[in-house]
Amino acid sequence: MGLRKGFDWKDFLKRIAVIAIPVALQNLLSTTGTMVDTMMIAPLGENTVGAVGLCAQFANLILAGYWGFVGGGILFISQYWGARDEDGINRSYGMMLTCMLTVGLVASAFALAAPHLIMRLYTDKVVIQEIGICYLKVVGFAYPLQIFSIAASTLLRSTERVRIPLYAAIASVLTNIFLNWVFIYGHFGMPALGVRGAALATVCAAAMNVIVIFLCSGFTHYRYIFRVRAHFRWDREKTAEFFRKCFPIICNELFIGIGNMTVNVVLGRQSEQTIAALAVFRTIEGLIIGFFVGFSSASSVLVGKDVGAGELDEAYERAKRLIPLCSLSIFVTGVLVNMFKPLILHAMGLSGQSFEICRYIVLIYTIFGVIRMGNWCMNDTYRASGDAITGTVLEIVFMYVMVLPCVCLAGLKFKVSIYLLFPLVYCDEIVRFVIMQIHLYSGKWVRPVTEQGLAVLEAFRQKRKGRGAAV
Repeated sequence: MGLRKGFDWKDFLKRIAVIAIPVALQNLLSTTGTMVDTMMIAPLGENTVGAVGLCAQFANLILAGYWGFVGGGILFISQYWGARDEDGINRSYGMMLTCMLTVGLVASAFALAAPHLIMRLYTDKVVIQEIGICYLKVVGFAYPLQIFSIAASTLLRSTERVRIPLYAAIASVLTNIFLNWVFIYGHFGMPALGVRGAALATVCAAAMNVIVIFLCSGFTHYRYIFRVRAHFRWDREKTAEFFRKCFPIICNELFIGIGNMTVNVVLGRQSEQTIAALAVFRTIEGLIIGFFVGFSSASSVLVGKDVGAGELDEAYERAKRLIPLCSLSIFVTGVLVNMFKPLILHAMGLSGQSFEICRYIVLIYTIFGVIRMGNWCMNDTYRASGDAITGTVLEIVFMYVMVLPCVCLAGLKFKVSIYLLFPLVYCDEIVRFVIMQIHLYSGKWVRPVTEQGLAVLEAFRQKRKGRGAAV
């Protein structure tokens, strides 16, 4: 089948670029900051690099706790934005922010009060545990600040104000790099704090992110951030609808977070060299995901906005084209990363066996990444369009039926090497991709929550059924 003649590719690519490029740059900046962090702590030894990397996995577990509310926020805010419903935008942001900050405060309390339990969970290496405990006792203060920034950035992106989060990211990264230099090694009369200094710099950078978001929102007269009373004008019906849509996404992120934690626990039982290699890999993974998130955000906002405005055919046509564009961007990014991989790994303090392990892991990840990010982009698109169930069910089922049994048996029972173990982490991606593609072309993921979208939904579904029957 050829491409639909009426589709405006020029406008489509322009709209993607307006959202995707600033978001990608923001995430690239954040990842670059993380890479610089790793480079700056690398002289402290591979055990320090590994410990900080495991602490980052705890932060990813927190992400699982609140990311469901981010998905729900994108769903409602982007659709209400398309419908120009200001009350809906304010109310949805307030509910999202409240739920996210609750998770952030709980995680912060846990990191500050029981860091030893966290580190014992992720590794059995005592030296790495001790370093990680020192880091968590400080970085725990950053979690609520980071989560507020993510909630505010979600609001800004969903209403197509993507530059403010970018400016905040620039200020945050520069602050983090400078204060790492000051606190880790002791400059301007400060004592050399080592890994505690890295954690303290992270806290200060998180605070800077929040400050810049507020300042830029005020200077540009962006009204939604400051309408605090409107954020908490909830009614029972709308609150129930918000949580009903969020619940599948929350379940998805929670169960996938637990699954990923289990995978990391298995990987954390490997050698010290492997743990260090995985810590560096996670930073490079963030670099690749940084490019991807731009497309994912563009997909969520553009498609969700069209669905909310009742332009369901346009949403469908855009979604079909966004997925292959996303996969293409990840392929190009993967090629570039592999080209400069030796330089990056050496700069981040790896050598010998840890260098070889990380080089292999990055190669495997970039191969699977093309399909993996396609699945991710489709899932985000479905969520923004109102379908929070399909991607959730598929991801949870395949994680617990395929990935976890394979990884746990191979890593804990048969104790295979990392070269055989790591590819098993992605053994479900191809199967899910096929199923998600079928669902994409069915159009059943279009499920509006606005009056404009609901008014034309039946006509859209009849049109899809007719075309399916013709095929």
